[in-house]
Amino acid sequence: MSVAGFGTTFAGRRRLLALAALAGLALAGCKGDSGGKEAGGNQPPPFPPAAIVGFQPVASLPHDTTAFTEGFLYHGGAFYESTGRNGESVMRRQDPQTGKVQKEVKLDSAYFGEGLTMLGGRLYQLTWQTHVGFVYDTATFKQLARFPIESEGWGMTTDGTSLVMSDGSSTIRFVSPQTFATTRTIDVRDGGEYVLNVNELEWIKGEIWANVWKTNRIARIDPATGQVKQWLDLDGLLPPGSVTSPEAVLNGIAYDAEHDRVYVTGKLWPKIFQIRVPGVAGEGK
Repeated sequence: MSVAGFGTTFAGRRRLLALAALAGLALAGCKGDSGGKEAGGNQPPPFPPAAIVGFQPVASLPHDTTAFTEGFLYHGGAFYESTGRNGESVMRRQDPQTGKVQKEVKLDSAYFGEGLTMLGGRLYQLTWQTHVGFVYDTATFKQLARFPIESEGWGMTTDGTSLVMSDGSSTIRFVSPQTFATTRTIDVRDGGEYVLNVNELEWIKGEIWANVWKTNRIARIDPATGQVKQWLDLDGLLPPGSVTSPEAVLNGIAYDAEHDRVYVTGKLWPKIFQIRVPGVAGEGK
C-alpha cells in the first residue's frame, strides 16, 4: 500500500469513528429518555437462563375438587385457602389429613378471590379486578379492614415484614401492611427474559416461589434481583385423567417452615401433594 493510500484510508476511518461516536451518544440519550423498564440506564446484570430440575413425591392429601385455588398457605397444622370465581369465592381453614373445612367465610358475589397470606395474626386476601383486598382476624375470620390494590390481584405471600404481591405481569410488589403503599418492586427474569403470568406466591427459605399460570413449573426467585434461580418442573405430578377442565392448572404452594415441608396443588385438583426438591426444600417428614 502506498503512503498516499494509507493517509486517505486513515482519514476515512477517523470520520467513521466520529460518526459512530455521535450515533452512540444519540442512542444513549434516547435510552435514557425512554419510558421502558430499563429507563435511566438501570440495566439488569447478565444472568444466564435458570436450570430446570425435577422433584420427588412424598405424600398426597385430599383436596376439594370444586376449589378454584388462588391462594394457599400452611399454618399451625392447617391449610388456609382462598378460592376464586364470582359467587363461589371463599377463604377457609381445613384439616390437612381429612380435607374437612374447619372455618370459612364467603365473599360477596362481586368479588373474585385471589392470593392469601398471613402476617401478624391477620389474614390478607386479594381480589382479582375489583382493586380491593380484605384483612381478617386469623382466629375468628372476622373482617377487620379493607385495603386498596394498585393493579390486579393475583398471588400474595410475605417476607415477614411486607406483603409481597403479583398481578399477572412480571412485576412483584412489596407492600406495607400498615399503609398498603408499594415500597419497592422487582421484575422477574429468566436470564434476560421477562417472566409473565407470575401467579400464586410462597416465601420459602428466603426465596419467592411462584407458580406461572398455565404451566407446570414453579420459579425460585431471588427477592433482591427478581432473577429466577431455578425452575421446578412438576410435569407428571398429577396422574393423567385426574382433571378434565382446561382451567384445572397448577396453582398453590404452601410451606410448613417448622418441619420443612412443601405442599402444592391446583385449581379443581383432587389432591394436595407434598414434594421434596433435594438439596433445596421439603426434606422434612
